[in-house]
Amino acid sequence: MKKLSIVIPVRNEEEVIEETIQKLVDVLEKNNIFYEVVIVNDYSTDNTKSVLSHLSAKNNNIKIVDNYLKQGFGYALKVGLENYTGDYVVIYMGDDSDDPEDVVKYYKKLEEGYDCVFGSRFIKGAKIKDYPFVKLIFNRLGNWLIKILFGIKYNDTSNAFKAYRREVIESVKPLVSNYFNITCEIPLKAIVRGYKYAVVPINWYGRKSGVSKFKLKELQRKYLFSILYVWLEKILLKEEVVNKKFS
Repeated sequence: MKKLSIVIPVRNEEEVIEETIQKLVDVLEKNNIFYEVVIVNDYSTDNTKSVLSHLSAKNNNIKIVDNYLKQGFGYALKVGLENYTGDYVVIYMGDDSDDPEDVVKYYKKLEEGYDCVFGSRFIKGAKIKDYPFVKLIFNRLGNWLIKILFGIKYNDTSNAFKAYRREVIESVKPLVSNYFNITCEIPLKAIVRGYKYAVVPINWYGRKSGVSKFKLKELQRKYLFSILYVWLEKILLKEEVVNKKFS
C-alpha cells in the first residue's frame, strides 16, 4: 500500500488546529489509508506549538517540524516538502477550510495512476461556504488569467489543496515562491512539464476562528511573479522542443 503524507503549514491556529487534525485523522483511518501528517509550525506566537506537541504525543503518525527557513507560508511548505516520507503528498490547510473526505478522493485518483490531483471549488459537485466576496472576485480574475496564459480548462489553480506523486514534487524543485503564491507555482510547473492530472470537485469552508494569514494587497504582485515565471518556462520549453525537431 502506498503511503500518503499530508503536509500542513500552521501559524497561530491554536483555536482550530486540534479539531482540524482530528477530523482528518478520523477520515484517513476510517478509510484504511496508510498515512503520516507533517505539520510545520511557522513561527507561531500563540499556544499552537503546545497543541501540536499534544497531538503528536497521542499519535505516532503525526510529525511536527519547526520552520527552519524564514517565516511565511511558502517557506513553511518548502520545509514540509523536504520532510515528508510518503509516496504521495497532499497540501492541506490548518484552518479547517478543507474537507478531509476530499483527501480520500485525491488518494483514490492517485491510485488510478494520475500524477497529480487538483481540486476545484468552482465546478459541478463542489460546495463553498462563507468565501469573502472581494477575495472571490480576485480569485476568479486571477484564475481566468491563468487559464488564458496556459491554455488550460482548470479553473482553481490558486487553491493550495492539491495532491502529487513524490516524483512530481521532486521535478518542480527548486521552488522560487516563498508565500501563498507557491500554490500557483507547483501545479503550473507540473502542468507545463506534462504530468497527468485529474480535476475533482471539492468543498471549502470559511474559517470558524482565528485570523486569516492571506493578505490580498501584499500578494498580488507575488502571484503575478509566480504565474509569469512559470509561463516563461512554458515558452522556453516549447522553443526547446521546436529546436530539437528541426535540428
